[in-house]
Amino acid sequence: MTTDKKTISDDPASWSPETQLVHGGVLRSAFGETSEALFLTQGFVYKSAEQAEARFKNEDPGFQYSRFGNPTVSMFEERIRLLEGAEVARATATGMAAVTASLLSFLKAGDHIVAARAMFGSCRYVVETLCPRFGIAMTLIDGRDIGNWKAALRPNTKAFFFETPANPTLDLVDIAAVSALAKEHGVTTVVDNVFATPMLQRPLAHGADVVVYSATKHVDGQGRCLGGAVLCTEKFLTDHLQDFIRQTGPSMSPFNAWVMLKGLETLPIRVKAQSATAAFLADALADLKGVSRVIYCGRDDHPQATLARKQMTGGGQMIAFEVEGGKEAAFRLQNALRIVKISNNLGDTKSIITHPPTTTHYRIGPEARAELGITDGMLRLSVGLEDQNDLLADLEAAVAAARAG
Repeated sequence: MTTDKKTISDDPASWSPETQLVHGGVLRSAFGETSEALFLTQGFVYKSAEQAEARFKNEDPGFQYSRFGNPTVSMFEERIRLLEGAEVARATATGMAAVTASLLSFLKAGDHIVAARAMFGSCRYVVETLCPRFGIAMTLIDGRDIGNWKAALRPNTKAFFFETPANPTLDLVDIAAVSALAKEHGVTTVVDNVFATPMLQRPLAHGADVVVYSATKHVDGQGRCLGGAVLCTEKFLTDHLQDFIRQTGPSMSPFNAWVMLKGLETLPIRVKAQSATAAFLADALADLKGVSRVIYCGRDDHPQATLARKQMTGGGQMIAFEVEGGKEAAFRLQNALRIVKISNNLGDTKSIITHPPTTTHYRIGPEARAELGITDGMLRLSVGLEDQNDLLADLEAAVAAARAG
């Protein structure tokens, strides 16, 4: 029996994701270094005054100033671009810088944005508080129902924005359906894909126009540096994003970009292992007394399990669960943990737990939390790379402590 052999070309776009994330986007200096070089520099030297003029006129290719572009940052941008299958990518200082730049670079006074109400607290601030300050009207909806997107449309609607899965409720939005509706009405769809990561979900392949990431999370994956990324078309970059980033300065530092490049190399391995452990723990938590509800995108009892299977290739690393006894029980559970750490970060090699009502979603207020289904007993668990049985033992003991009172 013969098997077809894969032919390797020089085009990184034809490589598998695992290969792209090791070799994609590398710019080697004259020294021929193996690891990507760290160009820790603010500016660049020109051979002549004429070259400097040509560089600023975009007539001569090359770098001008690290706020505009940097070789190490460019390597990170190219690598994540290849993974996502986008035309271009731009790195930012943080994930929230990516969200803000993706929206404010093209929205203006008199425009209208529609957003799914289930989102990270800081994202909600940008949509609900910051945009209206600049005369941009907004409407928050239950993004799970395509009918709500249709009903919220106005003649001046310019953007749809949503997270899927959402933080922390793991609500899903049908990317293809919402993106198709947006295209019918000339609306730009911006998707925050941080929970799924590009290993489990590719929003651009489902019709989205712009994808944003907090690279702080799974891309770095080891709790070291802040960073973000915006992936889009050449046209969106040229018409809106490039000048916004150049003039306002939410740029990623070269050092952080170098760290992110190293994180991307192991992203597939980490996400695969973390997702497998998360699936194991979600099933185990569902059987524990004192746990009233488990929300996990890979379980059949997820309210949108069919959609999860349609647009995601795995259940992911994030679990939300509720414990009986409200805030007091949730605090007892967290304080009893020995391996899982209490932190408001996620996507780390270390398993991390947080109580959204008193941390990430505290500032949206009790009414908004109730509307989203964020109860006082809800906890968000980001699963790391520890042994799954060690994590289960830790969680079992903590749930028992929460029940004991």
